[in-house]
Amino acid sequence: MISTATVTATPNAFHGLGISPALLGAIDALHFTVPTPVQAQAIPVAVTGRDIIGIAQTGTGKTLAFGIPMVQRLAENGRCGLVLVPTRELALQVNESLVRLTPSVRMRTAVLIGGESMQMQIQRLRESPRIIIATPGRLNDHLNQRRLRLDQVGVLVLDEADRMLDMGFFPQIERVLKALPKDRQTMLFSATIPASVVQIAADYMQTPARVEVAPSGSAASLVSQEMFVVRRESKGALLGELLKDYSGSVLLFVRTKRGASRVAEQLRGMGHAAAEIHADRTLGQRKNALRGFKSGEFRVLVATDIAARGIDVTGIELVVNYDLPDDPENYVHRIGRTGRAGLEGRAITLATPDQGQEVRQIEKIMQISIPRNEHPEVPGEHFTKASVPAGRPQPSRGPQGPRSGRRPQGGATGHGSRHGSFSFQPRRAR
Repeated sequence: MISTATVTATPNAFHGLGISPALLGAIDALHFTVPTPVQAQAIPVAVTGRDIIGIAQTGTGKTLAFGIPMVQRLAENGRCGLVLVPTRELALQVNESLVRLTPSVRMRTAVLIGGESMQMQIQRLRESPRIIIATPGRLNDHLNQRRLRLDQVGVLVLDEADRMLDMGFFPQIERVLKALPKDRQTMLFSATIPASVVQIAADYMQTPARVEVAPSGSAASLVSQEMFVVRRESKGALLGELLKDYSGSVLLFVRTKRGASRVAEQLRGMGHAAAEIHADRTLGQRKNALRGFKSGEFRVLVATDIAARGIDVTGIELVVNYDLPDDPENYVHRIGRTGRAGLEGRAITLATPDQGQEVRQIEKIMQISIPRNEHPEVPGEHFTKASVPAGRPQPSRGPQGPRSGRRPQGGATGHGSRHGSFSFQPRRAR
């Protein structure tokens, strides 16, 4: 059983959270002036070295909530930090956030993910990084080859731990946990905390503080939701009509790799600039698709759930669930890609008349009833009254126009220091 302590809110200014002057300077340079709720609650506790379980919706600033205290703790104790994430895209996104902070304390970071050259990653390890961001599979590859030791890790972060377990990474995560020093700080952050994650916390964390800015499974408050019930063969036509109602960027989710390619091609046939991102795309292709989506080269990005937690793009106007997710909890993470950084967003779901049970599972997790609608140009079929579960209705908003928001700033990769670093182990000759 986990012994937890609920953390009360702290003043909403970074200068009142116990952050060191060096990091405050870096934060000021990035023009971050008001912390998000999860940052305001987590940072003052994390900078003391206490273990934390953080529960917050996607898009609420969890990366800086663990990144700021991690960098500060490592600067103080000279040890190393390790961040485990479920996907390549999320690893790159986390690294982008951390390298905005590390130049002020002269730390190198390294990303270890699949689909990238092992030799390139070995070279990064030779440069003695202080922080590693990795997917569990690739980290274990380096451990198996004895290229890496974890005995200097002082801070461990498990980001989106529930997703990592859903993807079958438990054996790799457990091996990493057993290889780490016991006198470390562990921070676990996610939008949902299922029983499997609670068990990891019970086995590998020391009396963690619980930081919860919204109940597990909650969607971001600035995301208005809507559902169209439509026959499968009418989805493409309905999508075309819906895209006429919006002018901004669109992130569209499908279930399968083949479906992503098919829908992306269909969108291009309609005259929309569309890219696709899924497991059959190379790492380079996925990077180019995401880069083009961020820059506006592609208006629509078609993705499988591999990208549900790895896309951090400010100003996505609309998320479309072209297919319902295999796992109902992924619905929360999908729609959390819009309504970020204080901007309003919209999420539209296309469901078929035979998917009433899947919809009920989503609504049970979120504790709401998603408003149903019917587009006048493409008549759909509504669920029967008996199949619509009772719930607390979500207010529906009109389409949102473009709004300004705080966009990410660039940063350097940092430098090495005289403090401890990850040990690169040259393989012995056989």
